[in-house]
Amino acid sequence: MSAGRLAPGSEAWLLTLCLARVGTFMVYISYAAALPVLQREWQMSGTAAGSIASSFQLAYALSLLVSSELADRLGARRVFFACTAASAVGAVLFAAFARDYWSGVLLYTALALALGGTYTTGILLVAEHVPVARRGRAMGILIGAHSLALALALVLTGIAIPRGGYPLAFLLTSLGPVAGGVLAWAVVRDTPDRVAARAGGERFVGAVLRNRPAMLVIAGYTWHSWEVLGMWAWTPAFLAASLAAAGAGLSRAAGLGSYLASSFHLTGMVASLVGGVIADRLGRTPVILAMASLSTLCSAVFGWLLGAPGWVVVGVGLVYGFSTLGDSPIYSAAITEVVAPAYRGAALALRSLAGYGAGAVAPLVFGWVLDVQGGAEGWGWAFGTLAAAGALAVVATAILHRLPEARALTVGTAKS
Repeated sequence: MSAGRLAPGSEAWLLTLCLARVGTFMVYISYAAALPVLQREWQMSGTAAGSIASSFQLAYALSLLVSSELADRLGARRVFFACTAASAVGAVLFAAFARDYWSGVLLYTALALALGGTYTTGILLVAEHVPVARRGRAMGILIGAHSLALALALVLTGIAIPRGGYPLAFLLTSLGPVAGGVLAWAVVRDTPDRVAARAGGERFVGAVLRNRPAMLVIAGYTWHSWEVLGMWAWTPAFLAASLAAAGAGLSRAAGLGSYLASSFHLTGMVASLVGGVIADRLGRTPVILAMASLSTLCSAVFGWLLGAPGWVVVGVGLVYGFSTLGDSPIYSAAITEVVAPAYRGAALALRSLAGYGAGAVAPLVFGWVLDVQGGAEGWGWAFGTLAAAGALAVVATAILHRLPEARALTVGTAKS
């Protein structure tokens, strides 16, 4: 390997892949971060605001489905880079031209179609080049990079909104995917495409749909996604509402809300790494059960804290951010370990379609509950919809943990 080149699977290769993810995914939360201001300036109800987030998630889910299937057939490497480059273009267009509800929903949806193609392909690159014994840790770093991206975007938004409004915030976050594209090229230029041959047209049914551990992993991830994506979409607005209730002006409350939400994502980044490392040692399902149970409790409590002392809101929020992200990389590692290599992309596609499909519905349901209930209590009931999803994730994982054929997921890699 010549100087400046990255050996696939090496620590430098993994770090560069994760930094590319940090840059690219900064735009993932640019809309949610500016939502308190956008609702006023774009004159949106809670339902209308939720519909943009839902449209983004539906397009993202469709992109995951198509890109994962393409990765199985063409190789994850080339699909990953093509979608990363397209995300950079989409981010710049969104920043330049999203100025009302209709331009916002169209451009943000188009951005999601490109952005989704970088997610499962990144997971596949890790699965293809990092050994099982280190895969939980590697997935933790990769998912943690997403959290760091969201935290950076929230900080930039908090700085930008009081100075240049949402247009400046969109511009700053759009620079991330441009840098991510450069880093992605450094990753893929010496990374080979690995395409495993498929034997027979009916094997997908047996490899995934009739694979009980795989389907339970997908079920748990689906409800996990409902909870975490709903939480991501509405937490900045909830924090802004809390600050506004304490007497802060809207722009200042929105900026401070973004700062506070960024700290929750930073704890999520730490949780992703910690959860992945612990899962390598203790097993996938025990760690998922612990994290999912804690996040469900936080969802049930968090929305009722409007008007509570700031230190209580922040304290619960930090635990909330930690627990909702702590099991994300474990789901990603688990699905790659219970299906045949030739069908990893297809299994990830199904998992992601179900998960992000649920994540598309979650913000809309949340916003509808806010509109129907109204007032401070509306937040409590809206976050309660996320708690119900978290409880279903716990149930699915508890069943998975008891399956004899899922033994490899219930113990650490050193014991399996």
